[in-house]
Amino acid sequence: MSVFAIMMFAATLYFAYQIFRHVQSLEDVLPNNEARVVSVVDIDSLVEEADEAYSREDLQTAQEKLGQAYLLEPQNLEILNKLAFIHGKRGDVQLAIDLYKRSLEMDDNDDLVHNALASLYRTKGSLILAKEHYEKALSIDANYAITYYNYANLLADLGENEKAEAMYLRAIEFDSEMNEAREALETLRKVQ
Repeated sequence: MSVFAIMMFAATLYFAYQIFRHVQSLEDVLPNNEARVVSVVDIDSLVEEADEAYSREDLQTAQEKLGQAYLLEPQNLEILNKLAFIHGKRGDVQLAIDLYKRSLEMDDNDDLVHNALASLYRTKGSLILAKEHYEKALSIDANYAITYYNYANLLADLGENEKAEAMYLRAIEFDSEMNEAREALETLRKVQ
């Protein structure tokens, strides 16, 4: 064994021992060396409290409860997406974008997250990124009227009126009751 290999082995043993000591000190703090477990019920109740706060339009409390739930279960996409939504509603667009992007790292096939991201990018004026996410959302679910409507609005912003008209028509095709799309289409046709 070379001197370098021996030094690396010794360093590895030293760090492993330090980690072991740290873990032991954490266990000593807990009574009877019992591991602390967060139940699913605790997380569910936090999400339920957040939903109730949102229904009362108390966005700050909803954000706090979802933030607590997210800290307990950071891989939960429902919690992550709700937290992103609340941040967007409260005006923290960049944080909402970052959270939705984290969600897409875990599941890139969620058309609603792509739709939400596109809307946030549109709000920020990043229209090309918004367009990419609307197109991705449509590639995942080509039957969702709201995506067509939102995408049509973006295309109208970009001056792509013919494409926008086609998207409004698709939105109406999938949801004949979507009056917003009808009104936007009429407005667009008057401009042309």
